[in-house]
Amino acid sequence: MKLESVNENTLLISLGDEICDAIAQRVRLVLDGIRRELAECVIDLVPSYTSILLSFDLRRIDHLGMQSRLRVLMQRLELADDSPLEVRELVLPVYYGEEVALDMAAICQHLGLSSDEVIALHSSVSYRVYAIGFSPGFAFLGNTDPRLCMPRKTTPRLKVPRGSLGIADNQTAIYPSVTPGGWQLIGRTPRQMIDWNSRSLALMEVGDRVRFEPVSRQEYLSLGGQFDEL
Repeated sequence: MKLESVNENTLLISLGDEICDAIAQRVRLVLDGIRRELAECVIDLVPSYTSILLSFDLRRIDHLGMQSRLRVLMQRLELADDSPLEVRELVLPVYYGEEVALDMAAICQHLGLSSDEVIALHSSVSYRVYAIGFSPGFAFLGNTDPRLCMPRKTTPRLKVPRGSLGIADNQTAIYPSVTPGGWQLIGRTPRQMIDWNSRSLALMEVGDRVRFEPVSRQEYLSLGGQFDEL
């Protein structure tokens, strides 16, 4: 663990240099530990791929005190490192039909795969939530099958429909609201991705697992899916 001072009441906790499943699990372990043992001092926590940004209340603890408590916490977590970490897995319905898979044809041409192969590869993986960002509820998930590695669009869309599922490089993500975006769109989920009662406003949290379950056009509509284009 490496601690860096960002300002008078913020520390950056670095837990590794590699974006991988093991470090992501470590981030979640430390995040849960801070929430459990230091909640009374914490103002905000922003977890990401290999680090956690921690803002704390100077009226309750100073810089040295927070660093000391973090090191004690880390030592305790090191001793308990073999304990299994409970991980939540979400299964999200996705319609991969041509009405919503706006970039499927370009993806198939670029990768030399059929649409059925793209869907099978994408829906066969259990993804890790590595970070929440870009917009409220936008979760960066990885890693996709190497055969689905696609660059972002050269010209981003000005508006991407809510619920759109995209791929870019070795990651995949769902647009939780209408925003600009440059990811390659392969489907859409009818699920609401913003949870106003959660800490991060996201349905998912860093460290969660996510699987995508292909559904038919009729199932998509029955779950509240829409085809309105912007």
